[in-house]
Amino acid sequence: MPLFTAALFVACSPDKAVKVAVVMPLTGDMGAEGQGLYRAIQLAFEEANAEHRLPIPVQAVKFDDRADPKEAVNVANQIAANPKFVAVIGHYNSGCAIPSAKVYARVPMALVTPAATNPVVTAQQLAPDWAGPKVVFRICPTDDVQGGFAGKYILRKLGKKRLCLIHDKTAYGQGLAGEFQRAFMAAGGKILSEDGITVGEKDFKALLTRLRGLNPDGVYFGGLYPEAGLLVRQMRELGLKADFLSGDGVRTPGFFDVAGAAGDGTYVTMGGMPVERLPSAGRFLEAYKKRWSGIGEIRPYDHYGYEAAEVVLDALAKAGADRGKLLAALPETRHIGILGVTSFDAKGDTLNRAVVMTRARYSDKSFPIVE
Repeated sequence: MPLFTAALFVACSPDKAVKVAVVMPLTGDMGAEGQGLYRAIQLAFEEANAEHRLPIPVQAVKFDDRADPKEAVNVANQIAANPKFVAVIGHYNSGCAIPSAKVYARVPMALVTPAATNPVVTAQQLAPDWAGPKVVFRICPTDDVQGGFAGKYILRKLGKKRLCLIHDKTAYGQGLAGEFQRAFMAAGGKILSEDGITVGEKDFKALLTRLRGLNPDGVYFGGLYPEAGLLVRQMRELGLKADFLSGDGVRTPGFFDVAGAAGDGTYVTMGGMPVERLPSAGRFLEAYKKRWSGIGEIRPYDHYGYEAAEVVLDALAKAGADRGKLLAALPETRHIGILGVTSFDAKGDTLNRAVVMTRARYSDKSFPIVE
């Protein structure tokens, strides 16, 4: 560690700890996903502290945005106003990350997101009215990558030509459904209907009865697992046998808690590679299970949270605990870790753009890759 960098840590952190804000939904329907991400981030920082990778410890301080955009902005303002925080890892939901990024840009300070997939999260930084520098760095592939893959795969590999489209009207769900629709129709598919539902809604039988009359090959849903589970369960109760297809917001054990056996066979895309299929993730999996034994099982995006923390640690090692210098270091960061090589394009999006198709298996609540 160069002496000037060590001096930056001491000068900027009189309490002898570098603080990184971690903003996730820690309560509510998406709380399990946010808690898992926080555990992975905390693990990375604990390992770095034990190995003395930096001159002083790094501390993850968690904030709950409740997957609510208004609360996310409130939290972002609290973090931005506190100079002890040098960077932010979050938000889980695109609908939270999009407005919060504007807050961080005004400071400015870096936002490294492991899971917000809507392209607007980074693309908004190119708009003429964007105030401040580009501050967002995304570890996961975007919805245009995932939706584009799914649209072509479902038509060409699965032979589904006539689909109904449903989304939850959020930035994530509507964005993913839109990207899917564009790719599916460009490949020759037909969308029979498009409908929006409301997050938290419970009864979809009137909508699904109408869709049953259209006799679709499948129903594609852009949204998260609570509504997805209800949709597919009610589809089967009504005798709608069309395949149910969705994106990474559904790829979690919680889906089966809602859908039950009706979720079996659901096709779900995943940005990147599932952690259990990454040869480079063996040590992470072992360490995670040991550290959090009996507390919580690993969630689908936890390894992205771990990698986000590793990217922040790399930038801290290079630039020190200074918001501006850390932000300036991130575009040039090239981290070799469990996802392979993580580096960023001009917008701040990862150059890792792999997507796979998985299929829900109720018997063990898993999502094995469709080979």
